[in-house]
Amino acid sequence: MLKERYPDRLIVLVLDNARIHHAKMVKEFLREEGQCFHFIYLPPYSPQLNPIERLWKWLKDTVIANVFHKDRNDIIQAITRFVNYIHERPEEVLQRLGCAG
Repeated sequence: MLKERYPDRLIVLVLDNARIHHAKMVKEFLREEGQCFHFIYLPPYSPQLNPIERLWKWLKDTVIANVFHKDRNDIIQAITRFVNYIHERPEEVLQRLGCAG
């Protein structure tokens, strides 16, 4: 989809070092489509460079830490409330993730 949307551009993707990002199918993809894609891998064990890690921490601190959930449905509802909360407050999310001033 990226290649179709930006056919005349170099597309740079920043990836963490998850094993899946080094899988055989990824290497084959790059061999076939490599001219328009460039992957930059974050250093191993560098959660401070990956904003999604801050989102997971925020979710855990808000939904899981020091909270007793009576069942799976209660956990799902708490996560849904969290997701709705962050969707309504994009500026706060960017600030919490260190992506805005």
